[in-house]
Amino acid sequence: MTAVLETPTNTIKSLALELTGLCQNTCSSHCYAGSGPQGTHGTMTRTDWEEVLRQASAAGVRMVQYIGGEPTLHPYLPQLIRRALDFEMRVEVFSNLVHIRSTMWEALALPGVSLATSYYSDSEAEHEEITGGRGSYKRTKGNITEAIRRGIPLRGSLVHVLEDQRVNEARAELRSLGVTGEIRLDRVRAIGKGSTDVTFNDPNELCGRCGVDRAAISPDGVVTPCVMSRWLPAGNVRAQSLTSILSGPLWQQQNDVIPRTVGGCVPDSCTPKEDSCDPSPGADDFDTLKACNPDKDGGDCSPAETPACNPKH
Repeated sequence: MTAVLETPTNTIKSLALELTGLCQNTCSSHCYAGSGPQGTHGTMTRTDWEEVLRQASAAGVRMVQYIGGEPTLHPYLPQLIRRALDFEMRVEVFSNLVHIRSTMWEALALPGVSLATSYYSDSEAEHEEITGGRGSYKRTKGNITEAIRRGIPLRGSLVHVLEDQRVNEARAELRSLGVTGEIRLDRVRAIGKGSTDVTFNDPNELCGRCGVDRAAISPDGVVTPCVMSRWLPAGNVRAQSLTSILSGPLWQQQNDVIPRTVGGCVPDSCTPKEDSCDPSPGADDFDTLKACNPDKDGGDCSPAETPACNPKH
């Protein structure tokens, strides 16, 4: 049974703020943003981001997600976390958890802040084949353990990249490490490095909720319906107010490109549980995801086919 999602409005509840394109890892097959060691923090300054937070709060946004690239590499992330909290917004940091400095741990441990991380396998070799980051498996695993020790809420996001990838074992390992937050599984999407044709982006690859109650802002200030629909720019916060962009004709025009009919509900790996469909509270078994997401032919899709919007790292 299909469900038709509501029409996008200028009532945005959450924002994904893509602070940087810089990343320690070199994911070659699934990074939607093309991030890597050569990435930059873009043209947005700390003042620009703080102004975005002010405008977002005034517009009723109650949750921000800091993402990248690797957001913990941005020099002002701790300050931007605190600024969002000042505006009484919830904060999630979507990090690869390869390296967390002491000042960052202090900010992540503040009330109202949570973490999300991508994980690929319980095999060090397989994990690092996907991330391209030497030592990334042990570092990410160690920092997951540290986050749990510090009592920081943490959810996991698994991306099925390789054939016969050990995703089930990876999920079991996350649980054994003490991760109690939801764990979602997604396939590689034909966007960015995941596409065989970098000149073409298929809106059918999106989860369908882009722009409905969330939006994204790039390191250069470009506003799009989500981080994965970066080819649909609707304006720039360095030149226009956020409200004017979200209420403007170009925002609606770009959102009209995105299909709004999806199979059932949409388990969403882009944002925390409160902002996503969850047919069985507290459950994240892959069977639950399959039941929630019938494929186009009406049958259950495999875990690797689950249509969740899933950032990479």
